[in-house]
Amino acid sequence: MLKKFSFFLCFATFSIQAQETNTTCSKRTKHEHSLKSATLSVAQIAETEKYDVNYYSLNLNMTNTSTYLSGTVEMQANARVALDSALFELFSTFTITEIRVNGNPVTYSRSQSALKVPVSVAAGENFRIETDYLGNPPTAATNPLGGGGMTYATSQSWGNHVVWSLSEPFSAYEWFPVKQSLRDKIDSCSIKITVPDSCKAGSNGLLENVVNLGNGFTRYEWKHRHPIDYYLISVAVAKYVEHNLYANPVGAPAPILIQNYIYDNPQTLPNFLDEINETAAFIELFYDLYGPYPFEDEKYGHCMAPISGGMEHQTMTTQGFFEKTLTSHELGHQWWGDNVTCASWSDIWVNEGFASYSEYLMLENLYPNEKVQHMTDVHNNVMTQAGGSVWFTDSLNENRIFSGRLTYDKGAAIIHSLRYLVNNDTLFFNTLRAFQTDFADSVAVGVDIRDKFMESTSLNLTPFFEQWYFGEGYPIYSIRYRQVGNELLMQISHTASKPSVTPTFTNPIDVRIFRQGLADTTIRFSISSNDELFTVPFSGTITGNMAIDAKNWIVNKVGSITQDNTIGISEIIAKKELQIIPNPTNGLFSIGNLTENATVEIYTMNGKKIYSKSIIPSEKIDLRSFGNGTYLVEIQISKGQHKRLKLVSF
Repeated sequence: MLKKFSFFLCFATFSIQAQETNTTCSKRTKHEHSLKSATLSVAQIAETEKYDVNYYSLNLNMTNTSTYLSGTVEMQANARVALDSALFELFSTFTITEIRVNGNPVTYSRSQSALKVPVSVAAGENFRIETDYLGNPPTAATNPLGGGGMTYATSQSWGNHVVWSLSEPFSAYEWFPVKQSLRDKIDSCSIKITVPDSCKAGSNGLLENVVNLGNGFTRYEWKHRHPIDYYLISVAVAKYVEHNLYANPVGAPAPILIQNYIYDNPQTLPNFLDEINETAAFIELFYDLYGPYPFEDEKYGHCMAPISGGMEHQTMTTQGFFEKTLTSHELGHQWWGDNVTCASWSDIWVNEGFASYSEYLMLENLYPNEKVQHMTDVHNNVMTQAGGSVWFTDSLNENRIFSGRLTYDKGAAIIHSLRYLVNNDTLFFNTLRAFQTDFADSVAVGVDIRDKFMESTSLNLTPFFEQWYFGEGYPIYSIRYRQVGNELLMQISHTASKPSVTPTFTNPIDVRIFRQGLADTTIRFSISSNDELFTVPFSGTITGNMAIDAKNWIVNKVGSITQDNTIGISEIIAKKELQIIPNPTNGLFSIGNLTENATVEIYTMNGKKIYSKSIIPSEKIDLRSFGNGTYLVEIQISKGQHKRLKLVSF
């Protein structure tokens, strides 16, 4: 039985019988706050911001039994200011045989992972840096920050030897010379990998050539002609077989290639064939929900590697096995994370929240019997701890960046709640499609999504994001109710699991009410405080059963639901706005919104009582004999509740 148990790092992690169980991405300890690099200083990062990278060309020699690599990487860039040097990153243990700038060999300086080369260009001019290098990428044992950029392992399930890259969030420099900046997407890239004839090499974009070089080696030449962030460039080398199929979304100009590199093992492809083929249905679904597949002129696909989940490498996910929620999660990233990428690791919700919600949307549309339990599991995981925010500031802490509870599950849950607030699926998905268009090939922060929904819906979503995205915890709701004739008196209160951070949640909440002999009814209540009193016109007799948030739109717990005949009309009145009608008045007036008997006392502004009487609702009060002036009117209701209003008589 397939069962998801957690998310780890950049990919969904599953426990699955006879599948990969090792986790290849290491945990790291970080020391300083930065949005871009785990190794460069703030001053060094500032140097990298003096230019924009437009293109990478990787030409590497690799095998499937060792991470050792050699080759040349070309970086094409444009100077944002006049430059006399350019700084980029490459792990310190690689041997550099030569660096060329605009085709000319240059001397360079090297300080740990930072490489600086002389570049003499004016602002706006292009330049080219080529780096010839060789060596072994680091492992956790050789890199004090942990390894993970390039890994060799043998599949525990299938026995295949694989070498693959995984650069998220800070590990691209562990296998190629690079500028690691989320906001600096390159325009395109070329990846050429020379491997033994027995292997295939998968990567981004289209496979334009497979060149037999002789002497037992073959070069795979991939080209990707879309903007891409540094950590989404990938390679995977193994003895693969190729299995291709096509998706046919409504409205697509042509069928979309789904190119899969599967372990060359007689049992592997038959074991996963149905799950792999289901990718087509997922593409067709997300094409409808999110808009056109961003890379439909190239492909989508998978390269297998022995990881306990997947990594959303642009156009060709690296995946350890195939299971519908994992596959739909990584595919969802092609829109959320690849086409639109988080602008900082603190904004990883843009990537992982929406990819995680893609799992739910897949189940909702294709496996509807599984959607309720899925969202229940998501909510329950969020509530295993009292606090925790989707937003965070420690963007160098990988454990926090890729928190399964907060980034993935709470991230997905608040998207589900946002859909509930919009209360119009057509508008909700139209907004997501518009966001994909507006931020295509670019980066976004979480509040960009908030602002887009505020623009499209006219809702004020600032409180919602303050409480659920920036805030911590969840509400625990309780209800007291009493039926009086054709009215239902309802007191809805809530406490917060982390009141020191977020004491109040003002999202609306649904209450499902069951009636004798009649269909149940669901009422949506607007919440503005921790204790709300409502009067609801109501027909039928309550059976004694109610359900708070029966459809699981909001992360919450239920305290108690009790019938309480001590709830009186006066409690409701105390929460309503009593008013003097009219005010100013010629001396004859009534108390608006009064629904039970009350005592009215009227005082002059110097405190002299001039009037006292018990009145019934809508009864007129006559002050005409007291003359013009300003008075204080005190309305006393049963149980000692009172309201004081100012009256002007003319």
